[in-house]
Amino acid sequence: MNTSQSAYLKQAQDVLNIEASALVDLSNQLDESFTQAIDLILGCTGRLIVTGMGKSGHIGTKIAATMASTGTPSFFVHPAEAAHGDLGMIVQNDIVLALSNSGESEEVIALLPALKRKGTKIIAITGRTHSTLAKEADIHLNAAVKQEACPLGLAPTTSTTAALALGDALAVVLLSARKFTPEDFALSHPAGSLGKRLLIHVADLMHKEDDLPQVKEGATLQNALLIMTEKGLGMTAVTNEQGQLIGVFTDGDLRRIFQKTANLTNIMIDDVMSKNPKTISANKLASEALHMMQTYKVSALLITNEQNHLIGAINMHDLLQAGII
Repeated sequence: MNTSQSAYLKQAQDVLNIEASALVDLSNQLDESFTQAIDLILGCTGRLIVTGMGKSGHIGTKIAATMASTGTPSFFVHPAEAAHGDLGMIVQNDIVLALSNSGESEEVIALLPALKRKGTKIIAITGRTHSTLAKEADIHLNAAVKQEACPLGLAPTTSTTAALALGDALAVVLLSARKFTPEDFALSHPAGSLGKRLLIHVADLMHKEDDLPQVKEGATLQNALLIMTEKGLGMTAVTNEQGQLIGVFTDGDLRRIFQKTANLTNIMIDDVMSKNPKTISANKLASEALHMMQTYKVSALLITNEQNHLIGAINMHDLLQAGII
């Protein structure tokens, strides 16, 4: 590594260390204002409107998106556009979360009289406790930092990181307070693998009824192999006369038999099946089925009900096709 490369790494490490230190300081300076903000938002019957200018606006956009996806109805309003009509998006029951490191952003300050006339509560995140925005807000969250990571001290770096982290803290505490579940989260993320992993259940993917590979106890191995070939899941379940699961026979079991003998005549499935196979309930998430397969190093699972009756089967290929993997 040459001198220039070493200098690059050193400067990058300095940036990260400065910002990490600022977040520790931010954590230590949290006070009752934070809990007041949480209580105010939890009691809100409207939406959380986030606003901010410049880099604070970019951070505000992300905070609004995080809030909206974690159970707090929220959207971002650009302060300059708000002054030209978009203020009508904000109603009395809403709460405004205003971001400005200086606390003196003209476009944000200009909104304060109108917001107060509407009776809209204001939570401010600034880096200056004596700024106009901090003093006029109903609740002020102090996001002051000792220094920007920018060597010129000009580009918002540490300050924007602090504001973003404070927004994340608000969102996560609100999520927990609302008892927000993975299923709730999935409703806001129906597209892509995330939504699929959270919304699809085993019952949605399992093979059942005529597509379910199964033989009764007392069947021959040859009969079991015909069922395995016909159904194409690489296994067959073995059930008793009451339809309860008692075992499974897989491709792996077949390979182990061939290591001992090539003569499959007169071999009974009861003698070569694996007892106590891994099972899962139909109401479990498909992602849980994937976790079980990976944990137990199996490529398929059988699905049973509370009485241990066989009702379905699912394999790794099913999860792959559904986008779970």
